[in-house]
Amino acid sequence: MQLLHEWNTITHTSEYEGAAERRPLTYDEVQTLFDAADGRVEEIRARRRKGSLAALRDAMVLKTVYAFGLRRQEACGLDLSDLRRNPKVADYGRFGALFVRHGKASKGGPPKRRSVLTVPETDWIVDVLDQYVHEVRPAFVPGKHPAFWITERRDRMSLRRLNDAFETARRAADLPEELDLHSLRHSYVTHLIEFGYPEKFVQDQVGHAYASTTAIYSHVSDEYRNRLLRRSLQARHGDLWGQET
Repeated sequence: MQLLHEWNTITHTSEYEGAAERRPLTYDEVQTLFDAADGRVEEIRARRRKGSLAALRDAMVLKTVYAFGLRRQEACGLDLSDLRRNPKVADYGRFGALFVRHGKASKGGPPKRRSVLTVPETDWIVDVLDQYVHEVRPAFVPGKHPAFWITERRDRMSLRRLNDAFETARRAADLPEELDLHSLRHSYVTHLIEFGYPEKFVQDQVGHAYASTTAIYSHVSDEYRNRLLRRSLQARHGDLWGQET
């Protein structure tokens, strides 16, 4: 007997974002990827070749994608005016949040907008963005162009260029080919949950209409699940369980 039908269930109007082959990067893999991207900058500078400024920008945009859990279009669509202050965290200055204007739309609807708050676990991005805004971006001589991520041709970074930046760093880091740029978004969701943030907060941060979509993105590690298990066992059995283990 069929219990669930179209008339008594919620229809998801958003396109499915999960993919079986995608997975989040581990913390070590994230660091390895960023180290490889930074290393490429130093390598180009050491050889006195052109391209070090673009490589530095690429390293910074990858860190931003991870630090805010952005989609490709959201990252490329950022304007300089999309930087936001968070009055609750004055120390972050103008980098307390990003205003995303090009979020994924529901079918037939306009792009969804949201503010993504800077979280303490990734507040290292504040220094990265500060350096980009005051040193790197002006070096591209963008004039009055509104785009946040500027190319050598004084234009907005394309989706393809962003993909290429990730692929270049991934190869340099010798990470598995199954990882792609969107894996950084998976990593953001997973790591926020492991940091202990409520799922509703994570859902709002990444702009998911449904909690079930956020659940698809979550791939918590065995270590994290074991920590939760130990906490539950200790709460139930107290010191007795701790002595037995």
